[in-house]
Amino acid sequence: MTSNNSAVHKAVIPVAGLGTRFLPVTKAMPKEMLPVVDKPAIQYVVEEAVNVGLNDVLMITGRNKRALEDHFDRVPALEATLAEKGDTSKLQSVQSTSNLGDIHYVRQGDPKGLGHAVLRAKQHVGYEPFAVLLGDDLIDARDELLSTMIEVQAKTGGSVVALIEVEPEQISSYGCADIIHNGEDGYVRIKELVEKPAPEDAPSNLALIGRYVLHPAVFDVLEKTEPGRGGEIQLTDALQVLAAGQGEGYGVYGVIFRGRRYDTGDKLSYLKACVELACDSEDLGPGLRAWLPGFAASLDK
Repeated sequence: MTSNNSAVHKAVIPVAGLGTRFLPVTKAMPKEMLPVVDKPAIQYVVEEAVNVGLNDVLMITGRNKRALEDHFDRVPALEATLAEKGDTSKLQSVQSTSNLGDIHYVRQGDPKGLGHAVLRAKQHVGYEPFAVLLGDDLIDARDELLSTMIEVQAKTGGSVVALIEVEPEQISSYGCADIIHNGEDGYVRIKELVEKPAPEDAPSNLALIGRYVLHPAVFDVLEKTEPGRGGEIQLTDALQVLAAGQGEGYGVYGVIFRGRRYDTGDKLSYLKACVELACDSEDLGPGLRAWLPGFAASLDK
């Protein structure tokens, strides 16, 4: 089968994880619904996709994720109440959430890892390139990343991953890219991907983060990928095959992102993300920025 070389229209967002690092709050609430200032984390991710034209969104869900579907659904009774009160600001906020895009849901079933979650999107995506966005990484809406990755995918015909530079001692927490500088502006070619290497063994300080634009050839590779680290089907293993191979859809490229990224994958980073984004907001920012210096100074007393 040959690709139709179509533009990217679809986004896949895996949301089946249990969120154990945030227990006990995630015992009854999906981690993706944790608020970041005044919106759940998942809304930032969906808005990022929609803002670059990916209006067809597929969430790969699991058990106890019904709140995600409810959040993006219409609530006629709430809308009617807000309309009667004349609260147009809140009404527009509620309605805009329901009208973000065409959102679909598929259950992952067995929790077999990120690669398996992406494979569950095969029927919906078809044979065209698509984006994968992970909810632990929030990308500031003022910085371009996904649109650049889509352009690189169209130019190269392969798959594209997002990379950031980290301190060498931090690389063991990430997948790491061994790159070939191919002379092209804006992206690099990836020779090899190494999952969570020791700092002394890492081929670079370039770490993978949760944004991908994938050629549909990845589905055929994932179907043949055996469980790896943690007994799960790893997307990184499939990308390694694509990076090393030849033919249509093969080749993996990286876009190095130097913009604002907020890591909500652990408690401390989540709190930092909330503070940083609140400081940047028009309504909360002035008051919070005025309060923070005095609060910080009081900690030293």
